[in-house]
Amino acid sequence: MNFIIWIVIGGILGWLASMVMKTNAQQGLFLNIIVGIVGALLGGWLLAPLFGTGTINQNDFSIGSLLVSFLGAIILLAIVNLLRRGTTR
Repeated sequence: MNFIIWIVIGGILGWLASMVMKTNAQQGLFLNIIVGIVGALLGGWLLAPLFGTGTINQNDFSIGSLLVSFLGAIILLAIVNLLRRGTTR
């Protein structure tokens, strides 16, 4: 059951991050899920120690973990945009 919640929350976070970074028109549902999950991993590696919380990948569904996962997804999209276009928009 946690796996399904993980996919749904990852998809929502990826979708919100793609809206913030203005890449929503280029992404579909599958890519939003991937961005949300990989962004949560990136956020857990970079930001979780700073905020003292976990991520959605660690089965921690608190407000802090959602924020860290969301910021990780934004960072991931900024890196992808930087590599793809040479700008983060």
